[in-house]
Amino acid sequence: MNDEPDKRERKIPPQDPRQDRLKRALRENLKRRKSQARGRATVGIDDEMSSVGDGKE
Repeated sequence: MNDEPDKRERKIPPQDPRQDRLKRALRENLKRRKSQARGRATVGIDDEMSSVGDGKE
């Protein structure tokens, strides 16, 4: 009846070091791209705000 091992006690297979390295690299790349996108978004807002009300239409 209880010959089946408990699902919670399942051992996690060892990860391939290459997969770990790639996973970390992708995560860092995503963080960098998000940061760059945030920077571009704030620069765009600053440019819009500086041109509002300057009389150049």
